[in-house]
Amino acid sequence: MAKGLIGGLFGVSEWIMKFSLGNLQWTLFNLPIGLLLLSLLSLESSGLAFYILLPLGLLTPFIFFPATAALFAKAREWVKKDEELNREQSYFSYYKENYLKSMIGGVIFLILWSVLIADVYYFSTRNSVLMNVFLIMGILLYVWTINFLCVLVQYDMKLIKVMKQSFVITIGSPILFAAIVICSGIILLISLYVFPLIIPIFTGSIIAFLSFSAFYRVYLKAAAEK
Repeated sequence: MAKGLIGGLFGVSEWIMKFSLGNLQWTLFNLPIGLLLLSLLSLESSGLAFYILLPLGLLTPFIFFPATAALFAKAREWVKKDEELNREQSYFSYYKENYLKSMIGGVIFLILWSVLIADVYYFSTRNSVLMNVFLIMGILLYVWTINFLCVLVQYDMKLIKVMKQSFVITIGSPILFAAIVICSGIILLISLYVFPLIIPIFTGSIIAFLSFSAFYRVYLKAAAEK
């Protein structure tokens, strides 16, 4: 009984350490973006937003996407812990390994997100129906972005194939789509409105872990059907 309790506590503490260490590394790599976001939220004049949004947009593909790809690669390790992997790698080694493809993919997604946000902003005061349509498209784009990161760290393929495969999975697997939306939504709501202090410690890691776990179930099912 005591050994089982101690073993359980050890297992929980191990997962807490994994999530917190991975998330803190991700937060550290994204520190410039985090500071810009805090500056944007504290602005008193919306006219100055452009001077923060411009460097924020420029930094996103070069910092945020490689750092997040590295976090998803660590999540892949956690999910596949019972399977044989070549070896565990450090967060920084994953960062370097996936940097080029994640950065170029980040440029593509930055363009898509910029167009979508501009459309939402434009139609917010002109056509509420179209604004809601673009908001729904935003959910689709979010899931596509998550699946892009999952495919990127799971498969060894060219970027164009990663983009295509992740899009096919996004529109072709409604259960995975719903799982990513629901899990991410709950975690983000808790992080933003209940316990904001967990954002730099757990939020990114938990989203990456749950998203890749759901994605990997789809991957295993597809592999079994071949």
